[in-house]
Amino acid sequence: MSQSLNGRIVLVTGANGGLGEPLVRQALERGAAKVYAAARRPKEWGDPRIEPLRLDITDLDQVARAAETASDVDLVVNNAAIAPAGDRITGPEDELRRIFETNVFGNLRVANAFAPVLAANGGGTLLNVLSAAAWIPVPTGYAMSKAAMWSATNALRLELRGQGTDVIGLLVGMIDTPMSAEWEVPKVSPRSVVDQAYDGVAEGAFEVLADDDTRGLKSGLGTPAEQLYPPLHEQLEWFTA
Repeated sequence: MSQSLNGRIVLVTGANGGLGEPLVRQALERGAAKVYAAARRPKEWGDPRIEPLRLDITDLDQVARAAETASDVDLVVNNAAIAPAGDRITGPEDELRRIFETNVFGNLRVANAFAPVLAANGGGTLLNVLSAAAWIPVPTGYAMSKAAMWSATNALRLELRGQGTDVIGLLVGMIDTPMSAEWEVPKVSPRSVVDQAYDGVAEGAFEVLADDDTRGLKSGLGTPAEQLYPPLHEQLEWFTA
């Protein structure tokens, strides 16, 4: 049974996206009292419990204003990210910097701005949406950025434990959203991912592994690299074809 978020005040970044919208809607289904739906271009949601919030996480001033506006939040979902078409680690350095500015520095900016808010509201929870790409040899800036944010999530868990904040990493492979539309591979539904994420919030989990491939990959990370990577390269032939 899905677990409750009764009475919680939630902020979701990247709220207009393929995973962002179910993160907003399903929080309310589970009993959240209010959700701040943060996006670069906020939209109207037709629900008084949803407060649209303008937020570009690459803009320091906007992040600071968001923390002032949403001062009642006790659950922050760091969901905003970019995955540009044609992304390659051999691509233009400016493009790699743009990816990191959103996916790493932007998410850290939100975490650091809202840490005092969470502390003031009893500790609360920070949920970082990551990716199994952090653990597999996908030659993209997106994968590099998610690996960096996985490390940052683990560090934030240690940094914020003294104020009683749970820090959770949500890791998943391909989700059936517009971001993954170009890849003809098996995908999991956004609803399934969000269900598992919010169950993890209710349980105080450290990590949520939201599909079978990700769970299998995590279980194999202790394997010697010489054994781990050859089959992964074979599985990823669809990406480099």
